[in-house]
Amino acid sequence: MKAIYGILLFVSLNLTAQEGTRNLGMIKVHDQGNLGFHGNLVNDGIFNDNQGLVGFYSEQSIIVSGLFPTIFNDSEFITEQGIQLAISMEVQNNANFVQGDIRTPKTDSFTSLQFLSESFYTGTTDIAKVDGYASIQNKQQFTFPVGDIQQLRPLVLLSESENPVAHCAYFFSNPDEFPSLNSLNRENTLQQISRHEFWRLEGSVPSTIQISWNQRSQMPNMADTIDEITVVGWNKINHQWENLGAGAVGTLSDGVAVSTLFVPDAYEAITFGTLDMLETIPDLANYLLTPNGDGINDFLHIDELALSNDNWVRIFDRNGMLVFEKYNYTNQFRGYANKGDVVLNRNNGLPQGVYFYMVVMEDLGLEYQGYLYLAR
Repeated sequence: MKAIYGILLFVSLNLTAQEGTRNLGMIKVHDQGNLGFHGNLVNDGIFNDNQGLVGFYSEQSIIVSGLFPTIFNDSEFITEQGIQLAISMEVQNNANFVQGDIRTPKTDSFTSLQFLSESFYTGTTDIAKVDGYASIQNKQQFTFPVGDIQQLRPLVLLSESENPVAHCAYFFSNPDEFPSLNSLNRENTLQQISRHEFWRLEGSVPSTIQISWNQRSQMPNMADTIDEITVVGWNKINHQWENLGAGAVGTLSDGVAVSTLFVPDAYEAITFGTLDMLETIPDLANYLLTPNGDGINDFLHIDELALSNDNWVRIFDRNGMLVFEKYNYTNQFRGYANKGDVVLNRNNGLPQGVYFYMVVMEDLGLEYQGYLYLAR
């Protein structure tokens, strides 16, 4: 089995009372090769041409630092105390989260766990995620696996085209604690701004996003119904919170909010707000879908789309993940996903359950939302 090749100079060193490795030469992990680190890594050499698996395994915290970023094909993280990145780490294929957060400075979006164009990740949970900045390169859609020390709080990005680069981090903090953000400066249609959490998202491509709330969001203190909940963003030029929402679904305890199209770089922070009931999106009917070939409810049919020649239909699962999207929809949804970074058992169709759909009729200036129940 081929493992590691190159001009190597490993130096054993002691960093913060823990054994580590310093690379001063060139390392390459070949296809089918494996390399594991059980202590700190200082990369002052070339470590960017890898095909195999590089893993981090430790009961203590691991620090990755050095002069140059590392680029791994497949990576695996099993660290009880997590990994602290002082330089960026790039992923070409799969990043497998098992245990321990990857932490980055929340004051520096350029030091991050970076996902390249063909990469993806698996295994993220409340105990395995990015506590800090995650980034993408040359991706059009992505779910950023971000959160804080306690919870995974992902943000789903859906862009008009590929993002050359985009960065995202989650903050379990009151936006008012930051001098540049003031909840009192907001559009007239907005009633309240969340004082519990926010996300920072950087990107130059017009995009929509999805963010979810849960019990820590304390939504019942802000809203009486989910119809009042919306996505808001702090406009860097106008110096105010603005309504970016296109709808929300769920309960006051748990739910998902979706935005309209906006340019992330124009906004310093994104969170939840509440608005006047007059601003809510009208509902369409709720549907039952039973794609069993009997000719009854085999596909999603929305009568109102006959009025529009320029429309979008998007369908989300209960976690807010986009699973289906179609421009100028004509009854194509039959219970199968056509979106998602990783769709397991795609040919078997989506699992039974409740889904949320959104309809945008661009030519009529109308937006609608509703539920469907997929039965198997």
